[in-house]
Amino acid sequence: MSGVDYTQALEGASKTVTRADGSKLHTVALGSGGRPVLLAHGYGFTADEWNLVAPSLAERGLQVIAFDQRGHGRSTIGTDGIGSLQMASDYGAILEAYAARNAILVGHSMGGFLGITFLVERLEGADRVGAALLMATFAGDVNRENPQNRLQIPLIKSGILVKMLGIGAVGTLFTKSLTGDDYVPGYADAFVPTFRAQDHRSLVPILQALVDENRYDKLGEIDLPCTVVVGSKDATTPPFHTADLHAGIPGSSLVTLDGKGHSLNWEAPEAIVEEIVKLAAA
Repeated sequence: MSGVDYTQALEGASKTVTRADGSKLHTVALGSGGRPVLLAHGYGFTADEWNLVAPSLAERGLQVIAFDQRGHGRSTIGTDGIGSLQMASDYGAILEAYAARNAILVGHSMGGFLGITFLVERLEGADRVGAALLMATFAGDVNRENPQNRLQIPLIKSGILVKMLGIGAVGTLFTKSLTGDDYVPGYADAFVPTFRAQDHRSLVPILQALVDENRYDKLGEIDLPCTVVVGSKDATTPPFHTADLHAGIPGSSLVTLDGKGHSLNWEAPEAIVEEIVKLAAA
């Protein structure tokens, strides 16, 4: 998309949701009166990853709630620490804070993994979700048949990759590994500074959870309309993950975006918006 500023901050009404363990979750809301949509970003991103998707959803009459995941961006880590259950439970707290009912949960990558955890573990607030869109994501076991993740995750955990991203060419290559055929430099301009700004040392437990945990055998417990979206060139969560999600979630729909990669929030925002609008209408 030419002429797009991928670095723009997501603008809206900000609110801090404070959890019982002291963690403070930064949220941004756009639109009002329509069906609520909770946007959950991936690892190393922030709510700003939705800067193209969220305004379009609000223009379509939906109430949009985006947030920085625990330990990311402007959200802090409370005494319960970092982990899949702690972070997934934040979803319920945010939905409750906004009195959201029949919400559409949209999860990208780690955000989708945590969304699946939220639903199948039936955490408090899961009954506030009426539909889900799982985007470039998985139900765990993220290293399965994936040499890219087996290389990148240890480099992130060690801090080596974050240091290397200070070299422009490395930042470009890393961002290209997260995109498909239509890479533009603006992706790296937006992603690399955001990724480098995170305290990855504190996030090691969730990185390990992505590798060690596996909830594919619980997918049949997701009993709500669900759309699974994947880019055909996604090397981070390859299409076999989303095929397994589609097979495991009863009645789900599978949408494959040809030539797109892992960063569908920027590579195919219009397609993501349309799929969310379809869920809202249904």
